[in-house]
Amino acid sequence: MYFRILPDETNGAMSYLLADLDTRECVLLDPRGTDVPLLKAMLQEHQLHLCWLLRTHEHDALLPGESAALDALGAKRIQKMISVEESDRIACETSALMFGNELLRVMPTPCHTECCVSYLWRDRLFCGDLLTVDACPHQPRPALPEALWDSATRHVFTLPGETLLFYGHAQQGRVVSNVLEQRRWHPWFGNTTRDEFLARVRTPKNEANASSMRDATLSTYTL
Repeated sequence: MYFRILPDETNGAMSYLLADLDTRECVLLDPRGTDVPLLKAMLQEHQLHLCWLLRTHEHDALLPGESAALDALGAKRIQKMISVEESDRIACETSALMFGNELLRVMPTPCHTECCVSYLWRDRLFCGDLLTVDACPHQPRPALPEALWDSATRHVFTLPGETLLFYGHAQQGRVVSNVLEQRRWHPWFGNTTRDEFLARVRTPKNEANASSMRDATLSTYTL
């Protein structure tokens, strides 16, 4: 197996490459359009065939040209629980994808957007912006707080404690944690109830910060 973390040093965004070296088949998780030339060179260098382009979520409306840039990689794309090609529909949380001899489970985890998904491979969950280390993911007031709580507590925290969590963005220099650590000590999800969490994300302070955070997010995406 070949596993590589591909960080964006400018904004902390993370992409991941998983490859089966026996069959030379691979997948990319949350690749960035700006990295397409680098990704093509990497695939050629390691003589890898890209089977799937997997996205935990997308912001194509905020990033003109992103989707077209990723099309240049020439792989089928999975996002929003369906692929761009309607014939490659991903229908439920038990859906799975194969690359080489490896199996990836596709899990619906609505949170940051309604159609967010996570990908479970071996002992690792790639959860995009569902979680970040020790912080409420991505914005002070999540777009879908009820769904965020349910996705984190019902889908992620019920996995074995040793399951590694790889995020869509680095937080305080950290890109990986595990289920046990976040289940016990995450400041937004650990030792609290659903009602307490929802009340907290809806406080006036978070309401006031939400607009400025959304503006900052838009600025990041339009650089």
